[in-house]
Amino acid sequence: MAQIEPTSENPITESKPAVVTEKKPAPAKKPVPELKPLVDNGDGTITDPNSELIWKKTDAWLDTHKFYTWQAHRDYVDKINKEKFAGYDNWRIPSKNEASTLVDKTGGKLCEDKNGTMFPIDPIFEAGCVSNTWILECSDEKIIRYDLKIGIDTAYPGKDVWGSLRLLSKPGEASVKVVGEQHAPKQVASVEELTGDTSVKPATASTVASKPAGSVPRPAKRDVTEEEKAVFKARAKAWAIEKKKK
Repeated sequence: MAQIEPTSENPITESKPAVVTEKKPAPAKKPVPELKPLVDNGDGTITDPNSELIWKKTDAWLDTHKFYTWQAHRDYVDKINKEKFAGYDNWRIPSKNEASTLVDKTGGKLCEDKNGTMFPIDPIFEAGCVSNTWILECSDEKIIRYDLKIGIDTAYPGKDVWGSLRLLSKPGEASVKVVGEQHAPKQVASVEELTGDTSVKPATASTVASKPAGSVPRPAKRDVTEEEKAVFKARAKAWAIEKKKK
């Protein structure tokens, strides 16, 4: 066979070896920590050992068969705290993040709501509840309710929005102040108790004139000297002369 010589019309190219690129190994996925199961305390409360939060087993709807607007939600919170339910007086609504811990991410745990619809929270909670709750991020200016069915918070344009409440108690938090709660007047220590001096007698109504709140003490009166009177007269005379010029 005749050998073909390379020409400009028929060039012969040399084949280059294919470049093999090494694939980088995919980053290892961090193992999802296995959550500890919720604990029924047998007193109407549920403990989450993962967050150390204590949840009320029932929601506001199951307790009262009422829905609450954001403005009225404190009526229910105050009622539970006045009763010191399960021995706690620091019950409150959850934050968005705290409410999200109730939503089962595995899809294996379902609870039945008041309409017979299943939604993803642990059935350790009482069935027949409502699948939403007011949260701490809500305010009079921005009405926000958390939907436990889909695990998101929703803002509403108006205030005429109704919902239920899920309450939690967090160990170490202070007691919740109940709106309108009457407190006993604080006892004020007497001068005798503070100083230990029995010779000092507290002032009485007959010895101390009553003063209106916010009053400012008047300056003490003093006699005006002749020199000061002369200065005042000179100033008044100079002012009168300036007034005539105008």
